[in-house]
Amino acid sequence: MSLQNKEQNIGYVTQVIGAVIDVAFDGKLPSMLNALKAEVADDNGRTRTLILEVAQHIGEHTVRTIAMDSTNGVSRGQKVIDTEETI
Repeated sequence: MSLQNKEQNIGYVTQVIGAVIDVAFDGKLPSMLNALKAEVADDNGRTRTLILEVAQHIGEHTVRTIAMDSTNGVSRGQKVIDTEETI
């Protein structure tokens, strides 16, 4: 089912430690191994999509993810969308 046909599960970055990014959700937690996506601006002002894979549920409505590319440009408070699919 397309994300455009249903309400999106949106979270926000709470911590960035290298390739590890923690994301908090107000609603339901994404399933293990789900792909999350974040739109990140690079140094040249271009936007790219960064894919994160859910690796762990760490409590308090937060998941720990592994970034599939560079985390340069990711900041706390940044919006992340659960694709509800695996990579």
